Amino acid sequence: MINLILFGPPGSGKGTQAEKLEDKYHLHHVSTGDLFRNEISNETVLGLKAKKFIDKGNLVPDEITIGMLKKKLESFDDGMGFLLDGFPRTEEQAVALDKLMDDLKISLNSLLALEVPEEEVIARILNRGKTSGRSDDNDTEIIKNRFKTYEEVTCPVFRHYEKQGKTKRVDGVGGIDEIFHRLCQEIESL
Repeated sequence: MINLILFGPPGSGKGTQAEKLEDKYHLHHVSTGDLFRNEISNETVLGLKAKKFIDKGNLVPDEITIGMLKKKLESFDDGMGFLLDGFPRTEEQAVALDKLMDDLKISLNSLLALEVPEEEVIARILNRGKTSGRSDDNDTEIIKNRFKTYEEVTCPVFRHYEKQGKTKRVDGVGGIDEIFHRLCQEIESL
């Protein structure tokens, strides 16, 4: 069983690559955004709690997110591994994830970090903005701020798992298939 975190800045192609990796390696793709939408639409206790924060434009507290993730991971009884996309985003979340995985007696094989320079991220997101319908995909200053937040708040997650010897850096520049091939090489080396 392979358990992975796909990591990288906004616009690095995590979602695109996660879908391809899910298909090739028969992994459960776990996106926190999808978790929130599913729990809210099913009006679960956790979903209703999360909705109160989201409706006010606030971040969902870690304990709610971890609760949803725990529920999701416990539902996997087929022996297939998982691929986390969009979580953890902070070092505190990484520590909580480690504890959850210890409790569930599962382990993380690797964090695969897509490395994409800021200029490329800006170009990709602006291009995505032509069709995404997201206003924040069309504003260079907002994109720069998202990248800065990633560097300041999210990059410590990489260092957290690097200390555990579980990180792999992957060049995230190039064609979709080229980047996918690089990711597969890292997974095959595990």
